[in-house]
Amino acid sequence: MGKFLGNKVAILLFTLPALLLYTIIVFYPIVQTFFRSLYEWDGLSAGTFIFFDNYKRLFDDHIFYTSLKNGLIFAGILAFVQIGIGSLLALAISEMKFKGKQILRISYFIPVVLSITVVCQLWLSIYNGQYGLMNKLFELLGMEYRQDWLSNEKTAIIAIAFVNAWQYMGYQFALILAAVKSVPEQYLEAARIDGASRIKAHWKITIPMLAETYKFCLVLAVTGGLNAFANMFIMTGGGPGNSTYTLTYLMYRAAFRTGEFGYGSAAAAFLVIECLIVTLLINRFIAREKITY
Repeated sequence: MGKFLGNKVAILLFTLPALLLYTIIVFYPIVQTFFRSLYEWDGLSAGTFIFFDNYKRLFDDHIFYTSLKNGLIFAGILAFVQIGIGSLLALAISEMKFKGKQILRISYFIPVVLSITVVCQLWLSIYNGQYGLMNKLFELLGMEYRQDWLSNEKTAIIAIAFVNAWQYMGYQFALILAAVKSVPEQYLEAARIDGASRIKAHWKITIPMLAETYKFCLVLAVTGGLNAFANMFIMTGGGPGNSTYTLTYLMYRAAFRTGEFGYGSAAAAFLVIECLIVTLLINRFIAREKITY
């Protein structure tokens, strides 16, 4: 093995296909996006070089700041719901002793494999202001509170974010559960012998040991929120008004509705930088010391 690892030619031959594939599919499109963002371009012609004018226009556009705010709200809700509830469910499942818990594990993951179109149509019915399940629940509880969730500028982005959080919470749950199962049982047993309750044992031992997993889950949740597009495209079309725009939706509108590919590329380039900065910050400040056992 040592001889093989010391053979630089062999390493290059084995890694070259993956590097070429990554360059063609990922790196080259990103470079092209930054390059095209410097042009006034309709997607067909050669385009006119305008340097940073697209970025100046982007920072002067009030929709950009609405999109930026919505992306942060989306990311926050995803992180809180998916990681928070996913952790509670994973810890609860790990403590269950009956055989039926396998059914629960599967049921939590079912929404992940559903089509996003199906999920959005389901929640459109649930959120319906006239016959939706949400308002019916308030009615059954004897409350007069009613809300047209997707027609209200203040609640629309929160309602849409919750749909995405609900659908993909099972994925985060599966990651966290796998990490919980990897924690040595003798650590928890020692804590219980010392008089710690199950909750305190998990709080003091299990959760700290999941720091690396939580870091990965947080990156997925935050970047997923910043890149959100499909839910608002299906459920609200960016409305009411532009209250549910995100940077991806702004990019889509500019490139494919108004034919301003250069401006859309500027929005996409900013999104790439934003996701990169967030990922670097998470990796810098969370779980810097790897726990081994």
